[in-house]
Amino acid sequence: MSDTPYTLPKVWTWDKASGGQFASINRPIAGPTHDKDLPVGKHKLQLYSLATPNGQKAAIMLEELLEAGVSAADYDAWLIKIGDGDQFSSGFVAVNPNSKIPALMDHSVSPPQRVFESGAILLYLAEKFGKFLPTDPAARTAALSWLFWQMGAGPLLGGGFGHFYAYAPEKYEYPINRYTMEVKRQLDVLDRHLADNDYMAGDDYSIADIAIWPWYGGLVLGRAYDAGEFLDVASYKNVVRWAKQIDARPAVKRGRMVNKANGPLEEQLHERHDASDFDTKTQDKVQGAA
Repeated sequence: MSDTPYTLPKVWTWDKASGGQFASINRPIAGPTHDKDLPVGKHKLQLYSLATPNGQKAAIMLEELLEAGVSAADYDAWLIKIGDGDQFSSGFVAVNPNSKIPALMDHSVSPPQRVFESGAILLYLAEKFGKFLPTDPAARTAALSWLFWQMGAGPLLGGGFGHFYAYAPEKYEYPINRYTMEVKRQLDVLDRHLADNDYMAGDDYSIADIAIWPWYGGLVLGRAYDAGEFLDVASYKNVVRWAKQIDARPAVKRGRMVNKANGPLEEQLHERHDASDFDTKTQDKVQGAA
């Protein structure tokens, strides 16, 4: 690890070689890098994603809607390989000018509606189908407050703690300490709230839980950054209880698999076009049939 202090330049310039393992996809400008149309399947809802925590939110929501009997929520899910720069295609940028997953196109309306940002997708689908968002004003406000809490807090976990703890080219004490302190504070916020509530908005499961669980549930269940011991996640007993409760939901189990491109092959469903795909088109079966 370098002991040389960083001297700020008067004007920052882009050094392509300084991005570590993300150097090939990080850049200081927006817009497409290449022309490529996005595929469109048979359903009205088209999801373009990858099973990161943010990507899992959208897939879990769609699977929860189907589990709840909302047949109009059936969807096609297409894998966006962010390591390959798929998010910079002209087709993807047209759906999300910010070039981040997940992105959704709703072809049930005219003109088709694009929706980007994972929290916006959850809210859009909840309002469209009247599910997983309380109608009681107080509970609805609580659900939306926690939804937006996650949208603001999550980058400090992922882009802050996760980056410096797991991905930065070198270990730096200051940022690791800074973001560890913040993540533990956030876990304590959740733990205190869940001591008196079954779910984030009270008694009922909502889009607030769907937004928070992939990040913080994944963290305490040992699925993020291999940092459970470092963060002493077992001490947040109410968060662990809540995380396990949601982890057991059938729709959550399916949603985690959609557009997943790493981990056990039997958990990877690169594309999802039909409910039967979970039984017939996971990567263990696809590769076994090849």
